[in-house]
Amino acid sequence: MHAHFVLAHPEPRSFNGHLVASGAAALEAAGWTVTVSDLHAMGFDPCERPEHYPDRVDPARFDVQAEQRHASQAGTLPAAVLEELARMDRADLLVLQYPMWWHLPPAMLKGWFDRVLAYGEAYTSSRRFESGRFTAKRAMLSVTVGTSRATYEHDGRSGDIDLMLWPVNFSLAYVGFDVVEPFVAYGVEAGLRYSDPAAVEARLRGIVEEFRAMLPTVAERRTIPFNRKSEWGEDGRIKPGAPVHSPFIRRRKVLDLE
Repeated sequence: MHAHFVLAHPEPRSFNGHLVASGAAALEAAGWTVTVSDLHAMGFDPCERPEHYPDRVDPARFDVQAEQRHASQAGTLPAAVLEELARMDRADLLVLQYPMWWHLPPAMLKGWFDRVLAYGEAYTSSRRFESGRFTAKRAMLSVTVGTSRATYEHDGRSGDIDLMLWPVNFSLAYVGFDVVEPFVAYGVEAGLRYSDPAAVEARLRGIVEEFRAMLPTVAERRTIPFNRKSEWGEDGRIKPGAPVHSPFIRRRKVLDLE
């Protein structure tokens, strides 16, 4: 089995970096092979831009999707994109490791999605969801947040963590991955300045140990359900009777006003 980590944090000695190193070591001890893309260390450019496409289909106007498709067909996608796709093709498990910043992934990781999941190469209208490039592979988010689990419950002040992570998980499902339940490291910053250093160290060590124990058995982790293509109508809306898995895709209740 092979795992590929994508790390989106500017400091390699961060807790996010430590989770990647510790998780990789745990998998290797269990017989896995591991690769890591440290996006900041690689100097990955998160901005899709005309300069990435010297052989333009339309030099007068930069249409990202058109240029990605043209480059995919011509075999001229940027080397950094092709290398990441090759690493993902090789992996049985993809782990995206990042901190939650302003309730979203860091810009570096969003840019990785924008560029690496290139139209024509990573997906097309007929190659997505259960027909996607990465079917039969697992993907998982590993996210650090500053405050407690309670603040990320459905009624917590930080927002419902399941809803906040849904768009990223959905993007992974869109290109074919089986998306497993995320690993969320809660309270990474809570009390760092004021708590007993020994207590803080023990708490963080516990998170790392949980992460290390979970990864080799990731195949047993719950998979997040997403709708299949057959469950959408010709109008792009969920068919009557099809399951609904997220508040992002929902049925409106008809109110009885009589």
